Amino acid sequence: MDARCQEVSENQHRLHFCLVTETYPPEINGVAMTLHRLVKGMIDRGHKVSLIRPRQSVHDRPGCSRVPEQTLVPGIPIPGYQGLRFGLPVGKRLRRLWGTSRPDIIYVATEGPLGMSALRQAEKLNIPVVSGFHTNFHSYTSHYHIGFLSRLILSHLRNFHNRTRTTLVPGKDLQQQLQQARFNNVQILSRGVDCSLFNPDRRDQKLRQMWDVKDDQYVVLYVGRLATEKNLDLFIRTYRAMQQRVADLRCVMVGDGPLYRSLQQNNPDIIFCGMHTGRSLASHYASADMFLFPSETETFGNVTLEAMASGLVVVAYDYAAAGRHITNNKNGFVAPYQAEEQFIAQALAIVDGKTDLIQIRHNARTYALSVDWLQIIEHFENILRKNSNISQVMS
Repeated sequence: MDARCQEVSENQHRLHFCLVTETYPPEINGVAMTLHRLVKGMIDRGHKVSLIRPRQSVHDRPGCSRVPEQTLVPGIPIPGYQGLRFGLPVGKRLRRLWGTSRPDIIYVATEGPLGMSALRQAEKLNIPVVSGFHTNFHSYTSHYHIGFLSRLILSHLRNFHNRTRTTLVPGKDLQQQLQQARFNNVQILSRGVDCSLFNPDRRDQKLRQMWDVKDDQYVVLYVGRLATEKNLDLFIRTYRAMQQRVADLRCVMVGDGPLYRSLQQNNPDIIFCGMHTGRSLASHYASADMFLFPSETETFGNVTLEAMASGLVVVAYDYAAAGRHITNNKNGFVAPYQAEEQFIAQALAIVDGKTDLIQIRHNARTYALSVDWLQIIEHFENILRKNSNISQVMS
């Protein structure tokens, strides 16, 4: 523990913070990675952290995480989301657990059955709860042909979050959206990026050779879940339009999901790499040149910052992470939200040589270096402390 962490833990009350979530590593997704970063940061700052999450497989064990107090609960698969699970309600178990080891505050990160069960028990025990809005589930409905459920899902989400002391969102656009939908006490907790991991120096010539890419060839990259809500049809159409301008342009897709096989069958020239994490993922980023991210359903989009930290030229819609961190034609490119033709036009401008790609890649990396996770962890700690019962006792 460094001196700064010791100062925090010695001069202020040590919090017991309990995280309740339906997703967490070893699952691989943006929410799981963000929560892992918050947990690691709180542990590094000297706080006690307990974790409650669904068991992910028969081989899943509490000891596989750095969190010393980890409780695994039963779960069921989420329809259409292979590998992800809902946690089942475990009210009696949570009541016994928190009666024995009472947290100062609970952070409920997901609004499924486990999250709702935790909220009810916390209310009964008078333990304060802060919630996180990490996934636009109500926006997903149109992509899965159940748009008629959108209002019902939004109503559930509003009821859930308004029963907590505050709801944390990653950016101002989502904050305003939820406030307009009558969500109360919505605060911003932004996201950071690990610039030591995601680094242009991880560019791997052997990997590019495996992709059959020469030094002077450009690689277009996508990283993320291969699912309908990611708007991958626009990704493919954009790549094809770019390919008409630059015939030897290559495309690489990293990730897994329900569309993997159909995308692979319909696009035999695209390189599908499957799921990657850690240094392998960082090498895949750094070994590409451009990053296209056409998703319209992000609460943030961690991959945007990871691509920028890796020194890629990013094209995305002007909202969420891109709207917050990209200055158009300076450290990346943004198109108005859902303006598909302008999204394609921004990508074509890159391959047409109308921009200084070297400078933009440098600017993207430089900007990413300024987005420090330490400051975000400090902000998260302050929010938890302010909303905990400890703050009321000490005041």
